[in-house]
Amino acid sequence: MSEIRDLTHLRLERPAAGVAMLVLDLPELRNAMSDEMTASWVRAVDHLAADPSVRAVVVTGEGSAFCSGGNLSWLASEPDAGVDDLRSRMLPFYRSWLAIRRLEVPTIAAINGAAIGAGLAMALACDLRVAARGAKMGVPFTRLGIHPGMATTYLLPDVVGPSAARDLLLTGRIVEAEEALGLGLVSRVLEQEDFRAQAVAAAVDIAAAAPIATRLTKIALSRPHASLESCLEWEALAQPITLATADLLEGISAAQERRAAVFEGR
Repeated sequence: MSEIRDLTHLRLERPAAGVAMLVLDLPELRNAMSDEMTASWVRAVDHLAADPSVRAVVVTGEGSAFCSGGNLSWLASEPDAGVDDLRSRMLPFYRSWLAIRRLEVPTIAAINGAAIGAGLAMALACDLRVAARGAKMGVPFTRLGIHPGMATTYLLPDVVGPSAARDLLLTGRIVEAEEALGLGLVSRVLEQEDFRAQAVAAAVDIAAAAPIATRLTKIALSRPHASLESCLEWEALAQPITLATADLLEGISAAQERRAAVFEGR
């Protein structure tokens, strides 16, 4: 598949087999979500969604920040804008960045530095979050005089639970990586040295697993079951699908032969 070209404020890299990495690339503005970056993001996500060779995606930031959130300087320049006009602008912006949730493969937000506001919301939209030691995270919307956006009031409680979400959203306080780990906001804290390489290594581990089983597991986790019985019904369909794959035979053979399995997704 030919690579996508002409991305602005965003890079698409292929650091390892089966792994794609999206790098937010506007470090002079702490990787704020510019209009150009937003348009490039949508193109890149669409491109990855159509690429069968991708088994895991990493999102990170260039420079010292992960993402400082939406570039809202235009709000100050349009003080007379009405609610309808603002809504018609914000909804496409939200949906553009949340498009990462459309990917069927696991996604990892590698939070190399500050992830603030909509920047953290985008990380919450990923399946996993790992943070560099000392990275700062927060959703200080109300401290700026605005209501949270980009599904933060849905995504944050889903990740950290309602109590911690209320704390972070109502106080607007900023937490560092170690506290974020305790809250469940991130699953790992990695050292700054070789942080990106460590994040890619985590994606390589995911990419090495059986892709059909991995995709079905992601679907199961992203759509909470209504009950234990509905979970059993789903698994009684999804597990037989994987039992009928060549990958299952490869996985069993590899385990018996004490070697790494080579899964082909069939």
